Amino acid sequence: MRIALGISYRGQHYLGWQSQPGGRTVQDHLEAALARFAAQPVRTVCAGRTDTGVHALNQVVHFDTELDREVFSWVRGTNTYLPADIAVQWCLEVNDQFHARNSARGRRYAYVVLESPVRPALESGSVGWVFRPLDGDAMRAAAAHLLGEQDFSAFRSAECQAASPVKTLRRIEISRHGAYWRFDFDASAFLHHMVRNIMGCLIAVGSGVRPAAWLKDVLDGRSRQLAAPTFSPDGLYFLGPYYEASLAIPERTPAMDWLP
Repeated sequence: MRIALGISYRGQHYLGWQSQPGGRTVQDHLEAALARFAAQPVRTVCAGRTDTGVHALNQVVHFDTELDREVFSWVRGTNTYLPADIAVQWCLEVNDQFHARNSARGRRYAYVVLESPVRPALESGSVGWVFRPLDGDAMRAAAAHLLGEQDFSAFRSAECQAASPVKTLRRIEISRHGAYWRFDFDASAFLHHMVRNIMGCLIAVGSGVRPAAWLKDVLDGRSRQLAAPTFSPDGLYFLGPYYEASLAIPERTPAMDWLP
């Protein structure tokens, strides 16, 4: 049978999602825990790879197994062998056609930024930080240039392996909650470092370094050299993918209520 899991994790101590020889990735820890619980090797496929330091609230994975276990057993049993900052949130039996990555209709990220003269302490690693005041209206005007189907080459890292730089950015929402800013992104898919590179540009606009219209010039230029430096991974959260409603894949976990 094919099993789907929802995974949450804090990315600070891991070299991203994808398995590496040293074993210091979220995938390595998850597959080791699944193997201990199932008493056999388990290989997972994820909805979206995250980079070093990036967090996830509802990463979706699937794997195939011949074991017949109750769904709650996969959750509790696997969590027994996981470190405290990685946890299985839910489990579903899905049909053989379901694919965590290829079945996704879109993906969502959120970035949380602290605006403060003083760097974060308790939130270290959990939020980005700016010491200059940000202009929300200017950032929203800049973000509007990015919506729709676009060539996002200017926001693509040199290491990106995507077949095409053309993606559809469906929504960018910018809101303020006290000293914290939240940036929500919804797209068909994302390029490597795309959100962090967009964030660098939005912060440049918000802090008055660049005008809002500059972001359209960056987009049209299709060159990474034109954009701002890549922003920190600290405040970036993969909220998870979403699928056809008929699949009944959960789109929320309790941690989503924890973010501003």
